[in-house]
Amino acid sequence: MSSTQTQNETVTPAARPVDFKLEIAVIPVSDVDRAKRFYSGLGWRLDADFARDDGFRVLQFTPPGSPASVIFGKGVTSAAPGSAQGLYLVVSDIEAARADLVARGVEVEVFHDAGGVFHQAGRTGRLSGPDPERRSYTSFASFSDPDGNGWLLQEVTARLPGRVAGDTTFGSSRDLAATLRRAAAAHGEHEKRNGGQHDANWPDWYAEYIVREQAGQELPL
Repeated sequence: MSSTQTQNETVTPAARPVDFKLEIAVIPVSDVDRAKRFYSGLGWRLDADFARDDGFRVLQFTPPGSPASVIFGKGVTSAAPGSAQGLYLVVSDIEAARADLVARGVEVEVFHDAGGVFHQAGRTGRLSGPDPERRSYTSFASFSDPDGNGWLLQEVTARLPGRVAGDTTFGSSRDLAATLRRAAAAHGEHEKRNGGQHDANWPDWYAEYIVREQAGQELPL
């Protein structure tokens, strides 16, 4: 940062010749097979389990609907087992996600931050239960794997401004269905404001709503 540039200034990045997509997070474990059973038990997809004669071993798991994966194994990282913290999983329904994990035998704590923004380190400002207003980004849940690597769930239903409208994607049919439900509810209010008449162009309205929601733009009325 130059001496004339403040931290609050927005810098427009130059066009890049390639995309930089976050693909893998490495998590340190002490018992590879125990970790494999744990992440398999979560219902995550096992993409790879490669072992060499010299003892090196690497496994890759992908959470449902996630474009990124995690890897662990033997000889994969020198980090201390259990030292990975703040590994984030974004979900569209924090309560449904908790219920799924609990049914799989995982201890999960749902919470929100007293300040109503991003959660603070440790347990500072942590209040039990989801955000009372269920605002996007403000409800969290935490769980750990057998080594103590810490995972956090964050409920996101509407993105903040800054997303690119053309990047509208869904990680799973469940996320798409949840978005369609929000669009349907908003469209119902739209029809009420217009005298309750059926909107024959509802597909266009839904599409506009979904694209704007994912881009963090003002939603249609």
